[in-house]
Amino acid sequence: MINNVVLVGRITKDIELSMSTAGTPYTNFTLAVNRAFKGQDGQQQADFISCKSFKKQAENLARYCGKGSLIAVVGNIQVSNFQGIQNRSNC
Repeated sequence: MINNVVLVGRITKDIELSMSTAGTPYTNFTLAVNRAFKGQDGQQQADFISCKSFKKQAENLARYCGKGSLIAVVGNIQVSNFQGIQNRSNC
């Protein structure tokens, strides 16, 4: 099976570099990716994709890119589930 994705979009807010407990740098950011078509109201539609980067890529992203930067992301998709306070499964 192949799990590969390529996204091109704009960063929605300034990126903050964080460190894991093991000392690995990482970032969490959201990428706004335009859809290939417009909505019924004629406005451009976009999907907002949550992304993570690690190590040197995270450091470079935080240093050179910010809100509104147009970037390309190559990676894979991972979905995680967790139990919320109300014992409901969330994705």
